[in-house]
Amino acid sequence: MTNDTLDRTRRHSMQRNSILKVVNPILGILVLNQIVTGLLRGVLPRRVFVFMHEWGGLFVAAAVALHVYLNWNWVRANFFRRRPETTP
Repeated sequence: MTNDTLDRTRRHSMQRNSILKVVNPILGILVLNQIVTGLLRGVLPRRVFVFMHEWGGLFVAAAVALHVYLNWNWVRANFFRRRPETTP
């Protein structure tokens, strides 16, 4: 790799890490929202529950998708790597 290619790779990695520093805490808060509103389902008014829990679930799904997208290189390296072929 040339120095220019390495610099672009490092910049992309730093940008991805900066985005993850925002996405990960938001994802954590959204998951906590799901847990708390799920536990308080019978206590919360129906409209509040629908807004916080059901709409929150959509935001969790979007945040998880973004999180996986930003970490796709790690996912690919750890789950989709080729296994060495073994001969009997």
